[in-house]
Amino acid sequence: MADEEVMNVEEEVMEVEEKEPENMDPMEALQQVLQKSMHHDGLARGLREVVKALDREVAHLCVLSKSCDEPSYVKLVQTLCKSKKIPLIQVVDSKTLGEWCGLCTINDEGEAEKVVGCSSAAIVDWGQETKAREILLNHIKSQS
Repeated sequence: MADEEVMNVEEEVMEVEEKEPENMDPMEALQQVLQKSMHHDGLARGLREVVKALDREVAHLCVLSKSCDEPSYVKLVQTLCKSKKIPLIQVVDSKTLGEWCGLCTINDEGEAEKVVGCSSAAIVDWGQETKAREILLNHIKSQS
């Protein structure tokens, strides 16, 4: 009897998780895609890694922070993305991008601490097929 209750609860939880992504905005989808990519060792972070990934054309998507204060850096990443036809998404804050890319420590309550800013990141390996990835790709197609 207890096993049946556990199974019912698990089925309900799975249904709730599947319904959430449909209402997801592109930035939430980007956050999930970046984290999934990071867990599969498919995320390039920082200027050196991002430029290598863009130049070799192994990047599927590039993310650039709008708060980056180095104009030559921004111009380099934007030009490489444009010339290699790699989609570029801009995020408002470097600290936010750093948190999404895992450049922080997570405390006991699950909150990010000691977040290091990240000006750019590139997805080299998506990790898995997810609803968040589909939402993000649809957003990119609608922007271009």
